[in-house]
Amino acid sequence: MIPVVGAVQHYAWGDPEFLPRWFGVEPDGRPWAEWWLGTHPAAPSHLSDGRPLADLTGPLPYLLKVLAAGEPLSLQTHPNADQARRGHAEGRYPDPNPKPELLCALTDVEAFCGIRPVAATLDLLESIGATVLAEVLRTRGPGAALEAIYRRHVAADDVVAACRAASNAPAAWVVELDRRHPGDPSVVATLLLNHVTLQPGEAIRLSAGNLHSYLRGAGVELMGASDNVVRGGLTAKHVDVDDLLAVVDPTPLVTPVLPDTGRYELPELGIALVRLEAGAHHRSRGHELVIDTHGGAWYLPPGEVLEPVARVFVVSS
Repeated sequence: MIPVVGAVQHYAWGDPEFLPRWFGVEPDGRPWAEWWLGTHPAAPSHLSDGRPLADLTGPLPYLLKVLAAGEPLSLQTHPNADQARRGHAEGRYPDPNPKPELLCALTDVEAFCGIRPVAATLDLLESIGATVLAEVLRTRGPGAALEAIYRRHVAADDVVAACRAASNAPAAWVVELDRRHPGDPSVVATLLLNHVTLQPGEAIRLSAGNLHSYLRGAGVELMGASDNVVRGGLTAKHVDVDDLLAVVDPTPLVTPVLPDTGRYELPELGIALVRLEAGAHHRSRGHELVIDTHGGAWYLPPGEVLEPVARVFVVSS
């Protein structure tokens, strides 16, 4: 294997402890949000001699990351292949490629992920007392309910007030997110989403249009080589409600959590994130990246054999 040097991103929501400990260095007070590995031009990886990784691999179709969230991320989604191509040509998206992604939890990871099945959301809204939003959802469906929230046809203050008297996790997050982002319609939109807590080894897969937000925790991410993000809120960054409503997929996601199988498929790219334990035998089928849990990263050329002495994660076809 050939050592690879990735790039750390210090976004405001990053955990100041997890990634420094991952690399075996002392925290420096900054938020350490993501470690990028790949050839994406926003933060391309290099070999240990300083040469670009792309000299060996060409442009990789994927991006491998370790994410560590100390605070909630924006509520966001990603365009599909056609939307990405058109949006890039129009100058609205930085990349012409879609961004399907998955995250395998390294710690407990709490997140909102995809539209919750309607019956379960109606039960939640009625238990809270959010009757107006419940009626929109019941009669017109999740897409219309999202639009009603973002077009402010539903009184967000009333929903937040109702959540203050409730005693479940989604309502508690509404109260907390409203404290951080008062008046933001995305606060109420979270009530339409699956609220999940991943145990280490479990994963979530975010296809195009999946509305989501990571709330806390760390995991290994595998995604398309794209930085196309459409934000609805919960952030100081640019939001585009019109684009969000055009891109979001309101189809309910019945099973948001993938079980701990050690292999997590990203079918849109024909690749998978594979966890290998000490003593495993793995032969590379393409340009593969490997990371361990101590801050090491390597490039594994096609046809090479990997026999790890400790746990690693590999991008494999």
